[in-house]
Amino acid sequence: MSVKSEELTMIITKFADSGWDLIDEPSRAWLEGRMSSEELLPILMEADLECGSCGCEFDSLYKIAITELLQITSAE
Repeated sequence: MSVKSEELTMIITKFADSGWDLIDEPSRAWLEGRMSSEELLPILMEADLECGSCGCEFDSLYKIAITELLQITSAE
């Protein structure tokens, strides 16, 4: 099982509560262990492409989460 940092867990929890279909359910699934980091990563990359520079609070969080997920997946 992957080691999830406290910061990453807090960010993914925000995504799970976002109400945006693209990221909310996948984020909940990851938090509950029903989705792997490898599965969540492309979803967050898509979210970053669609919304990563709109000025919302999530813009920087996508980048942090993607970086941390890349570290997790490369360590597995």
